[in-house]
Amino acid sequence: MSSELSDLIGEGLTVLFCGINPGMTAATAGHHFVNRSNRFWRVLHRAGFTPMEISPEQDRRILDYGYGLTTVVQRPTASADQLSPHEFATAAAQFRQKIARHAPRFVAFLGKPAYAALSGRREIAWGRQTEPMEGSIVWVLPNPSGRNRAFSLDGLVDAYRPLHLATVR
Repeated sequence: MSSELSDLIGEGLTVLFCGINPGMTAATAGHHFVNRSNRFWRVLHRAGFTPMEISPEQDRRILDYGYGLTTVVQRPTASADQLSPHEFATAAAQFRQKIARHAPRFVAFLGKPAYAALSGRREIAWGRQTEPMEGSIVWVLPNPSGRNRAFSLDGLVDAYRPLHLATVR
């Protein structure tokens, strides 16, 4: 098994999507959002980011559309709640350096926990945030994990679409 999941990142990205940390299935497979219950690829397509649904095994194709993928904490776990606050604190400086170095136009956190840990804020609204991060506009989107029962597929699409619309302005 791989000890971490490689970033899909480059220069000049429109959006860098940031997961909390890799799941064990993704780290083992070497592909982002590979778990069958994860709705990321369907949501991305239905919200307008990609002209077709990318399969997890072809996750590198996301770069063709000007988007990238990373995680805040690199250690894979079965569940994000297995991460300690110390791991987020340790990862924060390296993560901010990554954002500064690659300078995506937008950074989209997939779920509130990672952004809360990095920003020090407790109350976080969905959508665009008021404070940029290393020059990038920050959005917080619902986690597309199948474990996130608070959002249906349509609810996720509705939450992601405003970011897509902001990218085309």
